[in-house]
Amino acid sequence: MATVALVSTLALTATACNGDDHADAKPSASATAATGDGKIKIPDDIRNKLREHGIDIDKWKNGAWRNWNRDDWLREANDFINPIIKGLWDPHRMRDANDPAKRVDSNDISGDQGVTDPTPVPVKALPVRPPYHTNAATSGKVFFDSPQGTMVCSATVVEDPAHPGKSNLIWTAGHCVHAGRKGGWYRNIAFVPSYNNQGRSEAQLQNASRAEVAPYGVWWADAAKTSQQWIDQGGETGGNGASYDFAVIHVTPEQGNGGKSLEETVGGALPVDFQAPAVPKVPSITASGYPAAAPYDGQLLYQCQDKPGRLSISKPDPTMYRIGCTMTGGSSGGGWVETGADGKPALVSNTSIGPVSSGWLAGPRLGDVAKGVYEAVSRHFAGR
Repeated sequence: MATVALVSTLALTATACNGDDHADAKPSASATAATGDGKIKIPDDIRNKLREHGIDIDKWKNGAWRNWNRDDWLREANDFINPIIKGLWDPHRMRDANDPAKRVDSNDISGDQGVTDPTPVPVKALPVRPPYHTNAATSGKVFFDSPQGTMVCSATVVEDPAHPGKSNLIWTAGHCVHAGRKGGWYRNIAFVPSYNNQGRSEAQLQNASRAEVAPYGVWWADAAKTSQQWIDQGGETGGNGASYDFAVIHVTPEQGNGGKSLEETVGGALPVDFQAPAVPKVPSITASGYPAAAPYDGQLLYQCQDKPGRLSISKPDPTMYRIGCTMTGGSSGGGWVETGADGKPALVSNTSIGPVSSGWLAGPRLGDVAKGVYEAVSRHFAGR
């Protein structure tokens, strides 16, 4: 089989490292509990966990999170902390988190272990017709801070078995929450459903209000989980962890939401299919995302539809789905949707890796490991 060059779409020019022009702008409000309505104080257990790592919550909300000392970079599966900092993700910071300023060299990964189908023909990504709340209600953007600056990914609202009809769960890529084997959890992770809902151009967004950019609010991660395989093996160019490059995030509204869940706010959530048919039996997959690397600018939602092929990175690992698609980085983590046996759409994967030159994307198949990640986050909030 031919050797293929792979890079994670997070690591493409597309992750949106912009030097953080607004990093010194202090938020107007204090950090609040990541489990409440914007008025509850940080729980003692979270506050104590921060202290164990030398983090003072008051200093954190005023900018201490910028200290990316690798010795203090939390990386283990249970080390995720993400206090809400009200106002941090303002329209300027969200818009500027799409300037592709970070490039990496491609990494050759042998494609002859397992099954790899011929490289698919590129499929041109088509813009989703606004308003996105009407035509792609479950899609949105994830914003976070990394050592390289402010970053952006895409994500999908998914159902929560512990809270039917009232889910606060989103699905994205593992590399959108955790750096993998050489790093740890990213910081200030937040989700904006139907970002730029009216599909305004970058020029039109220059003076847009936060309500225009994020009409359904900013939702902060209060729990996140990815696979242990991604934590142990993942890297800038995907690596062997790419087959397990998925994550589930539980979110809470920054400003409170009158008790409404994310699912109720956006009007829906997708089921997740952990038993999707073998790749050759899937007739079509639709991938959604906010591509940020040229020729895109990260402000608009796009979709690609194609029949998937197979991509094998490592023989012992699950074969990945691969589709033709011209979306670039920033689309990382965006949902891959298939029409299930019941005729209804279900999430079956997420954007993980693609070539530097674009043209195709690959996403992990969701099996038992993915189901375990999903159920663990759901169980954590069951009964709350």
